[in-house]
Amino acid sequence: MTSVLAAGDHFVAPEVFVDALRRSAGEHDLRFNTLQLPWPVEPFGPVGNVQEASGTEAQLLDALGDAEIVATQMAPFTDEVLAKAPGLKFVGVCRGGPVNVDLKAATEQGVIVSYAPGRNAAAAAEFAVGLILAALRRIPGSDAELKSGHWRGDYYAYENAGIELDGSTVGLVGYGAIGKIVARVLKAFGAHVLVADPFVKAEDAAQDDVELVELDALLRRSSVVSLHARLTPETQHLLNAENLALLPEGAVLVNSARGGLLDYAPLPDLLKSGRLGALAVDVYDIEPPPRDWPLFDAPNVITTPHLAGATRQTAHRAAEIVAGEVARFLNGQRPRFVANPDVLDQFEGLRP
Repeated sequence: MTSVLAAGDHFVAPEVFVDALRRSAGEHDLRFNTLQLPWPVEPFGPVGNVQEASGTEAQLLDALGDAEIVATQMAPFTDEVLAKAPGLKFVGVCRGGPVNVDLKAATEQGVIVSYAPGRNAAAAAEFAVGLILAALRRIPGSDAELKSGHWRGDYYAYENAGIELDGSTVGLVGYGAIGKIVARVLKAFGAHVLVADPFVKAEDAAQDDVELVELDALLRRSSVVSLHARLTPETQHLLNAENLALLPEGAVLVNSARGGLLDYAPLPDLLKSGRLGALAVDVYDIEPPPRDWPLFDAPNVITTPHLAGATRQTAHRAAEIVAGEVARFLNGQRPRFVANPDVLDQFEGLRP
């Protein structure tokens, strides 16, 4: 019998993990313990030496017991936790990256860490397109104004009128699973799609009927720019005061990817000057942003509280991906999405 901890939260609940793992386990006999973490009722944050985690090290250690396998989204697998869990072999994190796990310590302890790429691709792509449309057509602002008693007929004045996607050039910074879906939807609207991503080959972009360009060229040519890159040390503040100045007058900027991709400091002035026509953001440099955040008072800003991936389908899909990785491990196969592949050499006999 294999001991498993399902460390869920209020989005991917422990029982969702348990159900998915039981369906995937086949003939393997699993014994479950569960842990309920407080996210998103309580915001995630740094715990020990890991980022974007929920709960405490003490809570996790109490729940771990003799678990060999853990399925989680937010549990804090710090160096201290891993050092006190000698029987642990596998941690499946149902996120696009296991930022709540100390990968170096996991590798040293011989623990495989898997992740769940693409789990929220459809949800995040739909949300990004929704933000684009909302910004282009002033949907949230006009709704709020009408409810407060103001009928803004002047939005039909030419200088205040919105912009259609049909015929517009939209630039996507990053062209992974989410970016590809966004591009497909935008093309259905009739937009011309530019892509800036150093990992994309020209022939693949051509096959998708999108135009692969350098970032500066994308910023100069796009009336709408939407961010979909992964946050790394190299992409921190990928868009900043210097290159945002390349945008056409009145451009719309959307960030539903990661707050760190965008330098927020120059944005209030860019909005007030009209260089930016509108800004729509779901992610922030500080989450949640403080009440005196300057962009709350800037014109034509749409804000949402990091909701792009928040669909019920995402929760189930994430658990299913982790359960599939666990099943591969139990069946003597190498998991497909391993964040620390060097650790696999410590497991003899794992088949590809």
